Amino acid sequence: MADDLRVEGSATVYRLYDVGYAIALDRAAAALGTATRGRARPERLEARALQIRNPPLLVSFGERQVAVGDTRSAAFTALLFDFGVCSLRLQFAAPAGIAWGAFGDFGATAAQSADVGEVFEREIGVLREQLTGAIERPSLAPLMEEFTVFRVDRLAAANGAELPPASQLLTDDHVARVLLGERRHLSAAARKELVPHRFSYYDDDLTVITWENALVVEPKASDHDVEFVLEFANAQFLELRVYDGQLDAELPALYDRIEAARKRWLPLGSGRFRRVLSDLQARVADITETVEGVDNALKVVDDVYLARIYSAALEQFRETAWRRGIERKLGILRDAYAMLNGEAQVARAEILEFAIVVLIVVELALALVR
Repeated sequence: MADDLRVEGSATVYRLYDVGYAIALDRAAAALGTATRGRARPERLEARALQIRNPPLLVSFGERQVAVGDTRSAAFTALLFDFGVCSLRLQFAAPAGIAWGAFGDFGATAAQSADVGEVFEREIGVLREQLTGAIERPSLAPLMEEFTVFRVDRLAAANGAELPPASQLLTDDHVARVLLGERRHLSAAARKELVPHRFSYYDDDLTVITWENALVVEPKASDHDVEFVLEFANAQFLELRVYDGQLDAELPALYDRIEAARKRWLPLGSGRFRRVLSDLQARVADITETVEGVDNALKVVDDVYLARIYSAALEQFRETAWRRGIERKLGILRDAYAMLNGEAQVARAEILEFAIVVLIVVELALALVR
């Protein structure tokens, strides 16, 4: 039974913010000084299958007092990604020997705490001020990403009996109790839909991923590689959401600009779209470059444990569908550019034809005069 299990672990609440076009990590490290902890990388041997172009910067800010149930002390850290994302974390140590069901309630309370949200909002403002010289084109996006990791360092039986390995012990109902807050048995169809991804490398570890949280059972206290790849996937997903939102806002504005340009009268009508074409070309190139940079920030070169967790996280976030949406909207911008450029070419051709006709008429007039 779930409540016969006792847990030693923690719940880490993440909030990810897009703070600008890019972050110069070396300048960020210099600005944050002694709080920096170097570049974060997975440490497992199989992590060589993950190629990280520019590893993120780890920053530790010490403890924060946060009201979660009884006021608790939480470790406050951050991970800065060069493509403009700041990931803030508050890690809450669970009470020693907490029951399995209560552990799920503990993490859910932390994730939903209004005080936790206030801490993140305050701290992202402070961090942005500290990183003023390191952020290129600073701007806080209206979207953010949030998720929670339930970390289990050790499991024990309430009666002291020996337990089977975590990969065998923890059923989908155990997982649903923590990650989904479900107290009743789920149907097979619901389990397949809500808890689709389970991974184990050893018998005593387990990773389960859902849309907004994850369960990580890892007896090695220093091993946080699974959390790292999940955080990286969330950061990349946030960037896709941000640029998708920007494209949604820009398409209606583009149509308005095109309509206004068509109504504008110019002596040489071919130049009426010049500003729109220039801005459109720059924007398409900018977004394409950024999305490609985010996509290439972490590359999977082999199908190993961490790589499968990373790929499953992106699948869970429906990253492919979001990417297709961005490509479709970029295609609309490219089509609009081609259309406007074609209209401009036609206008230039008409002007040239008119000039030729005028020259012929002038030449005939001069010949008659002579």
